[in-house]
Amino acid sequence: METPLNIENEILISAPVAAVWDILTNPEKTVLYMYGCVVVSEWKPGDSILWIGSQDDVTYVKGEIVEIDPGHKLVYTVIDPQGKYPDIPENYLTVTYTLAQDGDKTMLKVTQGDYAKVAEGEKRYKESESQGGWQSVLDAVKELAEA
Repeated sequence: METPLNIENEILISAPVAAVWDILTNPEKTVLYMYGCVVVSEWKPGDSILWIGSQDDVTYVKGEIVEIDPGHKLVYTVIDPQGKYPDIPENYLTVTYTLAQDGDKTMLKVTQGDYAKVAEGEKRYKESESQGGWQSVLDAVKELAEA
């Protein structure tokens, strides 16, 4: 059995959970922190989730909603449709957002993996890790939520 390869980042945000959840799921807000991408989803398990460039209409990331508990947890799969590996379920990574109220703040944790189970997993893991994983996105979510 291989050791799991997961990227994990977390951040404490001075905003209520509802505000952070809205930033994570509202297309008008995702475009402000997710590299110019608008999120498109019906937000129900089994439904698709797409990250589409607001300037070029290119689908940069696609996947499927696995689990959703509004204000608490969101789990979805992801793959880069332009990637060099086959677009098959075995090559999708899983992204999990967990939100927890901490006084008047929100702890947001993001986990992405398991890279050990996908094509070119170790390479993809090292690239993501070298770029700080989700930290730049979390920093931007924090800035937006606290504005």
